[in-house]
Amino acid sequence: MTLQDAGAWIIQRLTPVFGEDEARAISRWLLDYFSSDRKTPASLYRNRDLPQEAEALLPGYLARLEQHEPLQYVLGEAWFCGLRFTADKRALIPRPETEELVEWIISEQKFPLSNRSVLDIGTGTGCIPITLKRRLQPFTVTGVDISKDALDLARHNAHQLGVEVNFQQIDMLDERQWSLLLPVDIVVSNPPYIPAAEISNMNVEVTGFEPHLALFVPDNDPLLFYRKIAQLGLRLLKPQGEIYLELHHDGAAETTKLFREAGYETLIRPDMQGKERMLKAWK
Repeated sequence: MTLQDAGAWIIQRLTPVFGEDEARAISRWLLDYFSSDRKTPASLYRNRDLPQEAEALLPGYLARLEQHEPLQYVLGEAWFCGLRFTADKRALIPRPETEELVEWIISEQKFPLSNRSVLDIGTGTGCIPITLKRRLQPFTVTGVDISKDALDLARHNAHQLGVEVNFQQIDMLDERQWSLLLPVDIVVSNPPYIPAAEISNMNVEVTGFEPHLALFVPDNDPLLFYRKIAQLGLRLLKPQGEIYLELHHDGAAETTKLFREAGYETLIRPDMQGKERMLKAWK
């Protein structure tokens, strides 16, 4: 089977599930994944044969995709800020919006870099602290999560990408555990912020496979984690310290109000789609 034949088969199988445009996008992603030279798009040599191992794996991958399992979980990898992370059901799939949050933090650092400290809350795959450590090497970086499974995945990714990040299992809603943390210059988080009532309106690729613990908050307290982070910042941030947060797409006004009432100055930044999805707060 050539790459071209494989691509046509993938599109034929997946179009009834995803529509033709998305099926074509998945086909390109799969063929690039299976090509022997992954730095070169498979489209440049479609007459080559699909590797034998790939031909054996492809039917199972398509069956999983037809059940709406996210492609990143099927392949076991997700790309974030140009880095390849192992991805599976232990943690959320890294999102492009979170890349923007990380790039914002990096863009605001003064070079040459001094040894500053960063705390990532709800670290998941470890994509935020690992990327920051790769790009801001003198920084001391810590990632915390309530999930032991997510932390095991994050540690694996840190080792795979050759960086030293301190990972700790901490429940950020339990203020008694905050004493385990050291003062830091920067707090960053993409915390759970989706009200549980929105589950029925979301794609099964998310609700059926990604960990709900990392996604959803009670309907009666959607700003639960932001309130805790604001309180933590008052205790933990060093002088001139800053907080960077990813937000719910319609939560900017309420989150800004929360942080201002807690004594912070704030700045909202839109994402690539123009939505108010990022907040910076400082004392």
